Amino acid sequence: MARLERLLNPRSIAVIGGGAWGAEVIRQCQKIGFAGDIWVVHPTKSDVAGLTPYRSVDDLPAAPDASFIGVNRHTTIDMVRALAARGAGGAVCFASGFSEAAAEDGCGHDLQTALLNAAGDMPIIGPNCYGFINYLDGVTLWPDQHGGQRVDSGVAIITQSSNIAINLTMQSRGLPMAYVCTVGNQAQTGLSEIGKTLLRNPRVTALGLHIEGIDDLAAFADLAAFARAQGKPIIALKAGRSDHAQSAAVSHTASLAGSDAGAAALLARLGIGRVSSLSAFLETLKLLHVVGPLTAPAIASMSCSGGEASLMADAAHGTPVSFPALSSDQKAALRKTLGPLVALANPLDYHTFIWGDEDAMAACFAAMMSQAVSLGVVVLDFPRPDRCTSPDWELVLNAVARAQADTGRPIAILGSLVENIPEVVAQRLVAQGIMPFCGMTEAIEAIAVAAFIGGPRPPTLPLDLPPAIVAGDVLTEAAAKAALADYGVAIPQSRRVAGRDGLAKAAAEIGFPLVLKGEGIAHKTEAGAVVVGIESKDQLEAAARHMPTDHFLMEEMVQGGVVELLIGVVLDPAHGHVLTLAAGGTWAEVLADRTNLLLPVDATMIDAALDRLRIAPLLEGYRGAKAVDRQAIIDTVLAVQAYVLDAAPYEVEINPLICGPDAAIAVDALITKGVPK
Repeated sequence: MARLERLLNPRSIAVIGGGAWGAEVIRQCQKIGFAGDIWVVHPTKSDVAGLTPYRSVDDLPAAPDASFIGVNRHTTIDMVRALAARGAGGAVCFASGFSEAAAEDGCGHDLQTALLNAAGDMPIIGPNCYGFINYLDGVTLWPDQHGGQRVDSGVAIITQSSNIAINLTMQSRGLPMAYVCTVGNQAQTGLSEIGKTLLRNPRVTALGLHIEGIDDLAAFADLAAFARAQGKPIIALKAGRSDHAQSAAVSHTASLAGSDAGAAALLARLGIGRVSSLSAFLETLKLLHVVGPLTAPAIASMSCSGGEASLMADAAHGTPVSFPALSSDQKAALRKTLGPLVALANPLDYHTFIWGDEDAMAACFAAMMSQAVSLGVVVLDFPRPDRCTSPDWELVLNAVARAQADTGRPIAILGSLVENIPEVVAQRLVAQGIMPFCGMTEAIEAIAVAAFIGGPRPPTLPLDLPPAIVAGDVLTEAAAKAALADYGVAIPQSRRVAGRDGLAKAAAEIGFPLVLKGEGIAHKTEAGAVVVGIESKDQLEAAARHMPTDHFLMEEMVQGGVVELLIGVVLDPAHGHVLTLAAGGTWAEVLADRTNLLLPVDATMIDAALDRLRIAPLLEGYRGAKAVDRQAIIDTVLAVQAYVLDAAPYEVEINPLICGPDAAIAVDALITKGVPK
């Protein structure tokens, strides 16, 4: 039995505490139809929600499988210790004021340590969380209302926010939820362990994570691998895009959000689909439950309105979602059904000529479902059920069901507005195996994410776990280049010169044209401490005279470059070493053309990442220009990686790497050393 199985699927529940929160746990268990024993513990009260309390944990008739501890943080520790001594199956710790509050309360960390010591081997969820709802078996260790209902199968949701969990249960989109779990600050039991336990249940079809901070990187990677082996997809809504969100994650859950670039690279590496909003989160989970991952983001769109067809096309613009052109056979079949006045295209506006004709609509929808598409989408907004009737809309649903059965291809119904698919209709469609999308933009995002999950995924390398270091000293440019050169990075011929008297001799050794840089100056370009294209001794002396330093780095002028790239690696303590490949030089920040990977990488991964850059056409030779030496770029990235994995710096950056037809040369480099925490 998995460590959490007894806690998440209990036959007996103890509620510790006689306040409103504990009483609500009892009411919710009774309301959902929990079939086991419910015991309550309180030292003085004679009644809690209609039950007679036991005076202590020791007085309980048996060790409870699951407990909800709804008392203050100090008493919580005592209750956890008592439950562990009884051999209880685990507990939800509702109280806050532990590590997540350490910034405001200096004893938060100490209390969390005491809590963990009290628990020993007994599982605890939290602290600072609501607990969980098991809709499969009717279990609610949950101190509040919720909007869900019992199901036979469905998706599992794990979140670090109890409020978001409540909000998600209130959805009216027809999404069957098997579990909703909150994890609080993950003091002992993290989302990765809970996720693996839930995925073991054959009635769970997919897993959705709302993540503020990852509990354990190795465990998270193991969760992703386990899900792949089970054939069950995972999606994530990851907080931390903004500085405010990162700060909130620390104060709310004691979690380190890490960089957004690191999170995106990690999720992509692990094959976890990332969504941008709670609405897209629900729609993507629903699609994965009803249809599963898609083989490609290619769809057939059908509507009886040109306006809706245009909106679908615009919603997909700039996303991976595409609309394959119709074949001649498809056009012939559609022309037979729709007549001569309908323009045949994908997205298709089938007009209202066949509205109300179930046979014609079924034939039309079936004709659109070629092997080139992975999903059909019929746009259909229902009238308000409280003021209108919808018999003709039911004919469309019948036609979709027939077309799906005839073709063996999945077809979805899409309400362009979230509220325009009534919940009763959405639930009925899910039961029929027809996907009901609520919202057009949400649907497009869900399709793209489902196709990412279902797309080809080559074998990848094990993650490099982040070392426990912080930023140390910054090496000089010359020292940084020398360190990277030892690992195979190509650098220009150079000389360090102390004082202006040695400039002429160094120039004679290197040869003109050359570059002069002032050492010990941050932001050299802005300070006038970089001069390129120096062709003579006079120009060299003039350049040195205007620099605010007497220490110089003189280099040969690298010529014949086609493209400038930035190669950077920075330690993200939450996710690992993040590799950035970007358009480089002085335009790096303006263009913001970058892609991120997690180390380690191989040549194939680097090559694919280069193709994702907007400047990728320049690498191949654009408008008659020569192509760059792509292998030299890949070799440089691998050399930087080798240095990082050996030396464990905090940050490395080459900017620019001048890429030409025959070489890739690092003309500027920065290394920030890493020192142990």
